Amino acid sequence: MSSTVDNGSSSLADVLERVLDKGVVIVGDIAVNVMDIELLTLRLRLFIASAQTAREMGMDWWTNDPFFSPNAAIKSGGQERDELQRQNAELRDRLAALEKTLGELQPASRKALP
Repeated sequence: MSSTVDNGSSSLADVLERVLDKGVVIVGDIAVNVMDIELLTLRLRLFIASAQTAREMGMDWWTNDPFFSPNAAIKSGGQERDELQRQNAELRDRLAALEKTLGELQPASRKALP
């Protein structure tokens, strides 16, 4: 009897190993309609695989998600800060150019007035 249990658990382990190695996709849509009016639609896409298999397929979103990887938050925060500093410098340059142009226009408009 124990050999039957061992076969069952080993076959379950084999199935699990195959699923994680190859991956499984489960897709489903749930729609809630009232009198042909769509109130709610849930689109479910579930991908079950090992992390290695997911990476091989190009799915590694957890490596850049701050919730799952604290180092990603530091990297992401640094990149965002650099981008904000660049945008800030660009806006300051544009503002300075506009102020210069406005300063050049004001004396000409004063001369035109009686």
